[in-house]
Amino acid sequence: MSKDISIDIKQIRRSGKQLLTKARRYSTFAFILAILFIYAFLVLRISSLSQTEPTDDAIAEKAGSVKRLKIDENAISKIKQLQDQNIAVQALFEEARNNPFE
Repeated sequence: MSKDISIDIKQIRRSGKQLLTKARRYSTFAFILAILFIYAFLVLRISSLSQTEPTDDAIAEKAGSVKRLKIDENAISKIKQLQDQNIAVQALFEEARNNPFE
C-alpha cells in the first residue's frame, strides 16, 4: 500500500530551467507593470491626502498654540505722545500707513 515517492533531481532542474526561461521573457513587462502600479498608487494616495480637510478639533488645537502678541498700553501711549510732539515722526507714521512698501 505504501507508494515510494521518488524525486528526480534532474527532472526538477529541467523544469526549473524551463520556468526561468519563461520568466525571463516576461521580466521586463512585469517590471514596467509593477512600476506603473506603484506610480498609480502614489498618485491616488497623494490625491486623497490633498483633498482631506482638517477636523474642527485639529483647527482648534493649532489655533490654541498660536501666541498672541501683547503690546504694553504704556508703550502705545508713549508712541502716540511722541508722534503728536514731532512733526517729522508723524509724517513717517502717516506715510507708512498709506504706503507700507516704500
